Amino acid sequence: MRIILLGPPGAGKGTISKALNKYDGSVQISTGDILRGAIAEGTELGQKIGAAMSSGNLVTDDLVIGIMEERLLKEDCKNGYLLDGFPRTIVQADALKVLLEKMDSQLDCVLELVIPRATIVERLTTRRTCTQCSEIYNIKFKPAKVDGICDVCGGDIVQRDDETKEVIENRLEVYQKQTAPLVDYYRQEGSLLSVETSDFEPVLAALKAYI
Repeated sequence: MRIILLGPPGAGKGTISKALNKYDGSVQISTGDILRGAIAEGTELGQKIGAAMSSGNLVTDDLVIGIMEERLLKEDCKNGYLLDGFPRTIVQADALKVLLEKMDSQLDCVLELVIPRATIVERLTTRRTCTQCSEIYNIKFKPAKVDGICDVCGGDIVQRDDETKEVIENRLEVYQKQTAPLVDYYRQEGSLLSVETSDFEPVLAALKAYI
């Protein structure tokens, strides 16, 4: 599958894309993971990315487009890809359209996950992440067996800087202003599929019916 996943932070895009990856082998491409990797490297570019992300703001279009073009041209994307977190603006969507034409590739679907705001805030403020392997936990719904220790690798589990309540509220406002217009963009393109769940089975059924 070649799919874009749309939805606000905490809507379940990462969870769905990982499940779809297991289902058909399409590679999951998380813009957030790529950007956090740049931050971990500690370069000047990584520091700029970190400053934007920690305050809940979007990284500049030019930077994201360049990073994603490089990623989509890699060999593992030839059999399908699941874009989680890209595009986030109309400028990025236009750039992606040009890139796909250059690659002689075409999207199968733009999947929008529609989740209530209160649900998102609760999910993100209770979410924790392993600092070593990036495994996701939730202190209410999916706690680690040992508090603060990852079940998978034994690394430390922490709350990310961009998942405090204040930053989450800002991220949702940024999404509404800058990213939500993509819903209309792809609806006009005729490629939008909206589902009111982030549970995998009904999402997969909707995709099968659509594609």
